[in-house]
Amino acid sequence: MILNWLDLYIWCFDLCLVIAMPVLEIKVDMPKDSNVIIGTSHFIKTVEDLYEAMVNSVPNIKFGIGFCESSGPCLVRREGNDPELVEAAAKNAFNIGAGHMFLIFIRNAYPINVLHAIKRVPEVCTIYCATANPVKVIVYEDEDGNRALLGVIDGFRSKGIEEEEHVKERKEFLRKIGYKLAP
Repeated sequence: MILNWLDLYIWCFDLCLVIAMPVLEIKVDMPKDSNVIIGTSHFIKTVEDLYEAMVNSVPNIKFGIGFCESSGPCLVRREGNDPELVEAAAKNAFNIGAGHMFLIFIRNAYPINVLHAIKRVPEVCTIYCATANPVKVIVYEDEDGNRALLGVIDGFRSKGIEEEEHVKERKEFLRKIGYKLAP
């Protein structure tokens, strides 16, 4: 059977209507003055291994971890050293509810200070974002109510392309906060 472009377009459009996915957009409720790291892993010991990665990376870091178990009792496992951040991480992880996802809220450090250690945790598979921006998590929910984390909306849409004055501002800012050496 030979299809012309119009027939193929109509066929694809009909197929897309049949397999439409229920996609949810879940806003992460960020505690004041915190950053968030969202990722996936694959084992119940994730929450304890992430705890060790955090405390061994930055002295005086404050954090809370929520991890969505996806078998057995399917609980949100939680750890951390700041009760407010632990509670917020657990509640946000529960609201997202996607299997094997984790969410870490941090204070007294930046994601750049801990990302390498988190990525080295053997069971960590993916990091979706590490940010202080507003975050929305995009989730697929199947007919049984099970969820998969598809991605995140991290912050806002780009408004333009930087010009020379923006380059100068960026470089000055990085030196001001100590992430680059002064010229």
